Amino acid sequence: MKKQRKKAGLGFISTLTLLFIVLKLTGLVHWPWIWVLSPVWISGVLAIAAFSIILIVGRIKKGKW
Repeated sequence: MKKQRKKAGLGFISTLTLLFIVLKLTGLVHWPWIWVLSPVWISGVLAIAAFSIILIVGRIKKGKW
């Protein structure tokens, strides 16, 4: 049987967010916190938008809209 490997570590969004937080806390960037945390909320908004589009298209195809 083939062994499955578990992925360990942080993803791209988490790494980018941590990098922005470190840069903000060390004073290397002077961005507002909304932009420091932007990788988190932008990915959330994109996920919600994609889910909404999938739901709308599915309802249109079934004729329930």
